[in-house]
Amino acid sequence: MFENLSYAIVQLLHNFGAAAVVGVAIFALYPAAQPVPIQRRFAWLVGIGWSVQALSGVGFGAVSYYFYEKLPDLNGIAFAALLVKITCAAVSIGIAVMFLRRAAGWTVEQRRAAWKLLIALGVTALTAAAFLRWFA
Repeated sequence: MFENLSYAIVQLLHNFGAAAVVGVAIFALYPAAQPVPIQRRFAWLVGIGWSVQALSGVGFGAVSYYFYEKLPDLNGIAFAALLVKITCAAVSIGIAVMFLRRAAGWTVEQRRAAWKLLIALGVTALTAAAFLRWFA
């Protein structure tokens, strides 16, 4: 029972992180672009959401190791999907940090491009999550 509860808690955090990385990025851009100070707040939320994704991903491995004394056996498609998710997280955290440090000097189109890239990375990670889940 404690094993399932542990996985459920990690999954809950992972799901909220996933909702944040995609939902907040979309809301920052659509239906209308938000002012830069609001976009900075959204960049914080997206960065935190990606951090939660990364930490909860590690949490899945930690729970598995705690209960089974080994990490999940991933190979092939599942391993590739995990690498895609890790890459999306690393790149997105980098974009969020760059946004926070430099976006005030960016053009409207540069900010829009950053949000579109964050949306694409979020959707890509969610897609990879489905493959990771079913091929693991």
